Parts: sequence; structure tokens; C-alpha cells
Amino acid sequence: MLRFLTAVLAGAAIAGATAADAGEFVVKATTIPEMKAVFGQVESRIVVPARTRIGGSVRELRVTQGDEVREGQAIAVVVDDKLALQLNAADAKIEALNSQLANARVQLERAQQLRASGSGTQVSLDQAKMQFEVATNQVAAAKAEKTVIEQSAREGTVFAPATGRVLTVPVTPGSVVMPGEDIARIAPGPYYLRLSLPERHASEIAQGADVTVGARGLTAPGGLSAAHRGRIVKVYPEITDGRVIADVEVEGIGDYFVNERTLVSIPVGKRTVLAVPATAIRTTHGVDYVRVATDAGAMDVAVILGETFADNGAGRVEILTGLRDGDRIVLP
Repeated sequence: MLRFLTAVLAGAAIAGATAADAGEFVVKATTIPEMKAVFGQVESRIVVPARTRIGGSVRELRVTQGDEVREGQAIAVVVDDKLALQLNAADAKIEALNSQLANARVQLERAQQLRASGSGTQVSLDQAKMQFEVATNQVAAAKAEKTVIEQSAREGTVFAPATGRVLTVPVTPGSVVMPGEDIARIAPGPYYLRLSLPERHASEIAQGADVTVGARGLTAPGGLSAAHRGRIVKVYPEITDGRVIADVEVEGIGDYFVNERTLVSIPVGKRTVLAVPATAIRTTHGVDYVRVATDAGAMDVAVILGETFADNGAGRVEILTGLRDGDRIVLP
């Protein structure tokens, strides 16, 4: 009999220790944001065209769509065959003018000698000086014209105006282009997400609200569970075709494709829910149970679960049915 009482007391002590180890959680109504899943499109705030400065044909094309380029990098070479002919003509003109300059120099020296000896007139000397100056200026003008042609030939190289990603290259080698025509379009960033939402959410979208951006790809594994955070930085005041436009900034979005679409969960309202810690849920034969403390003792209550969210840094699971505000949940 003594052994039996000892065993009973020991069992009671163990049960008391277990009850002491277990905690309680009081269910209270919690307000959480109502989230809506939409698609956001990656865009670049700046798209810079790389344009040719001269007309001609594309001799070299050194980039394709999707390439990363640096500012000042040569991306194409445009050649105008007429420039080579103009350079040859300029060289020939300079040679002819140099010959005239040499003749004018000889005439000036002869007029100076004659004037010094007294057999020449001052008029002849002045005329020789004028011819020499005219020939000198003509040579300088011809050299300047050649420099302009050489500069035009150098301007056939097209440089990247900014560091970024090449979006489009509308030309091919051998294409004939005019001055100012686009050779490539470059997106230097910064990148952001452009959202288009139904008009009924216009009054519920707030600038500065946090959003959840899903993994890359419309059918990427994990969906919003493999997401990262973003923030609404601009809500446009004009509604177009029944849609509200908003911009979202997200860190690390630079590796996305421009115009790529990705899943975004945004807050469009608020709702009140009952939620419990995830550790309070026990699943048996496919049915979810929560242990509720009552005056008569603890009892298991079947519940239907909703979505999972974070509340003050702790994970909570929404309870759709089975609990009431104020219920005491026994935690393991």
C-alpha cells in the first residue's frame, strides 16, 4: 500500500512539472493588412539611346541585346565612304595651296630685294606682301577644312552614353543610318516595379506601405514564400482605363530583365483575425487541433487554419473557425 501511494505521489509530481512547463496563450483579435497578389513589371527609370553622329553604313556592331556596357565603351562603328574621298581632295588642295604659298614667298623676297636696291617700287612690294598673306591664309583654311573631315571620320565611332544593360539594337552590320539615328537603347537604372491595380483599390493604396515581392518568374518555386520586401514610393494621381499606377522600390532587383513580370503582394485594406502561435497547432489524421484551457480542464478543439503572418516578430497562424476571442491556449 505504501508503494502504491508513493507511486501515485510521484506521478502527481511529474504531472505537476509537465503542467508547469506548459504555457498559455490568450487569443486576442488582431488587425492585419489585407494583401492582394498582383503582377509588377520591372522598368528602368532612365533609358538612354546611343545615337550616331554621322550618316553612313554600320561597319562594326560590338553589342547585342542584354549585354552590359560601360560608359564610354565603343559599341559600333559607322563609316561614310565619302569622307575618305573628301580627305584625299583636302590633301590635294593643301598641296596646291602650298605651291602657291611658296611662289608668293619667292615673289615677296624678290620685291624686297628690288626695293632695297632702289630699282623696285613700294607698290610692287606691298602687292607681293598681300599675295603672300592671302596664300598663307588659304593654306590655314584648307588645313582647318581637313581637320573637320577628320573629326567627322572619328565621330563614326558610337560610344555608350551610360553604364547599363542594352535593351534593343535596331540595326545590323551593313545597315545605312542617318545622323542622330539610334544604334542601341541602354537602361542604366535604377530599376523599379510598376504596378497596375484596379480602381477600387485607389483609396487603400498608401505611399510608403510595405509590399512583398515574390521569387523571379511567374511560376517560380516558392512563390511569395521565397519573397523579399519592397516599398511603395509613388502612387500616381491619375487613373487610366480604370487602373491605378504605383511604383515599388526593391533592393537587388537589378538582375531582373527589364519588362520582366513578377508576383507582388500589396496591402489593400485591413481585417481582424484570431491567431495562435504555430507551436500550438497539432495535426492528427489530417485534422488540426488546438488545446484550449477551460475550467473543467484542457480539451482539444478542431480548427480550420488560414494564412501565416508575423506579429511583432513572432510567427502566427490565422484560425478561421473553432476559437473565440479570449480563449486560453495551452502551449507545449
